[in-house]
Amino acid sequence: MSQERTPLLSVRNLVVNYGAIKALQGLDLDVYAGEIVAVIGANGAGKSTLMNAVMGSVPRAGGEVFLEGRSLPTKSFQVVTSGVSISPEGRKVFAPLTTYENLRMGAFPQKSETDIQGDLRKVYDLFPRLEERKDQYAGTLSGGEQQMLAIGRALMARPRVLLLDEPSLGLAPIIIKEIFKELKRVNQEMGLTILIVEQNAKQALMLSHRAYVIQTGHLLMEGPSQELLHNPEIEAAYLGGKKR
Repeated sequence: MSQERTPLLSVRNLVVNYGAIKALQGLDLDVYAGEIVAVIGANGAGKSTLMNAVMGSVPRAGGEVFLEGRSLPTKSFQVVTSGVSISPEGRKVFAPLTTYENLRMGAFPQKSETDIQGDLRKVYDLFPRLEERKDQYAGTLSGGEQQMLAIGRALMARPRVLLLDEPSLGLAPIIIKEIFKELKRVNQEMGLTILIVEQNAKQALMLSHRAYVIQTGHLLMEGPSQELLHNPEIEAAYLGGKKR
């Protein structure tokens, strides 16, 4: 990706504190249009804090987030209407609502019923099980189906950038493979830009074009995902390999 273009999503000198704990300490990150960018790191590195700060779910103590050069609002609903939506960690579907109602909730920025119905069709084509279970309460869906629903709900907002926070968490390998296959399809066929935070570093690096490695709120390393996938230090720290 050309570094001369304006990033679609840009994080500059981002600082987030939880009381005396410095969760993010001056983090910089860029995501260009059409990319899948991964953020990997150990538990407590600040990955989910980054996503929540972008979405306005936690206050920023410093720094800014930009969407195509314009400062992104700090209130979550304004972030979504600006063009950034999230499939959150733990899925957070609306359990008492049906699958269909959850998807409709995600479409709140949209005004045209024709557009909403068209977007529903796209989500159902992506995840056919959601159509099969459209009248089923979300709280009774399997973990994999809830993850599909969380992603589908985020897509209903027609985002320019889709954030994915730990989409493989608690899922069986066969379900993870299915979901990641569809994420790649969304990127390739629809050109959707994706920023993914993922504990499963290997899956994230295999899916993404570029990646950032963060450690205790600091940027440790960045580069093309295929290079990081075969980096001895990354292998040893995050991929279960041995130091060479």
